Amino acid sequence: MDKLQIKKMSLVERIKNAKSTAFSFELLPPLKGNGIDGVYRTIDALREFDPKYINITTHRSELVFKETSNGLFERVSERHRPGTVAIAAAIQNKYKIPVVPHIICSGFTPEETEYALIDLQFLGITDLLLLRGDKAKHEKEFSPTGHAYATDLQQQVNKFNRGLFVDGSHMKSLTPFSYGMACYPEKHEEAPNIESDLHYAKMKVDAGAEYLVTQMFFDNSKYFDFVDKCRQKGIHVPIIPGIKPITFMSQLTVLPKIFHTDIPVEFADELLGCKSDKEVVEVGVEWCTKQARDLIQNGVPSIHFYSMMATQSVKRVAKAVF
Repeated sequence: MDKLQIKKMSLVERIKNAKSTAFSFELLPPLKGNGIDGVYRTIDALREFDPKYINITTHRSELVFKETSNGLFERVSERHRPGTVAIAAAIQNKYKIPVVPHIICSGFTPEETEYALIDLQFLGITDLLLLRGDKAKHEKEFSPTGHAYATDLQQQVNKFNRGLFVDGSHMKSLTPFSYGMACYPEKHEEAPNIESDLHYAKMKVDAGAEYLVTQMFFDNSKYFDFVDKCRQKGIHVPIIPGIKPITFMSQLTVLPKIFHTDIPVEFADELLGCKSDKEVVEVGVEWCTKQARDLIQNGVPSIHFYSMMATQSVKRVAKAVF
């Protein structure tokens, strides 16, 4: 197979063609004012494990109050991590590793989303992860700027793939986007029950999602149970487990609060027994390694690592299992 053919393969095709469980990880664009060197250091640390793709997160603007020259305050919009499209292009150009930028509803109008899709197509980046995204920090509940749900965003991408713009105009046919979407082994925080969550997961797949990637979890039994339920509902796309090694004691409470994931009693007890973050790192690596080994032994197609603030821990886990 030549290089041109490899470049045209979708993410799912790359995973299916892998000889063993595929490896991937997620990156954050640098904070505004910082360079790209930190991104490159993370990739340099993990590229030896042959990542089949790298996810790049997208971040919404936040409303803040700033003092004006006349001493009054006005509310302005600030975006602290711009550059998802540019970072994706830079990585693809420098490393030739497939990139999967996040496209989100939160904080973006359909028109802004369309501009991003156009730019990505010009760059030849045609794998996406479609997400609703988080609510703004000042909001009690999610308030849409444009699309209210990831499935609404999905419909925009589907129409774009057919050559339809938001304003109803047409464009010449280009390579369509392939995309995945999120799923939640422990239920989305806003879902009334797991059955409702499964209903929307199937809706995403029936409408064109080629794979699902999970929110992070620390109990593999919940992932396996979720996959079984998905298969019973007729969801047969790859369901990629997303895991993360804990590196700070504070994450014992922060991660459940932000990501609504349970930490098993055994794991929590081990963490609570640590006397320093250095010990936490060791416990986190050990637990994540056990998770990864168990997932691989049970034949998962790929493992996706949430690597923020955990690059060296992810590297240690990958060395142990890949």
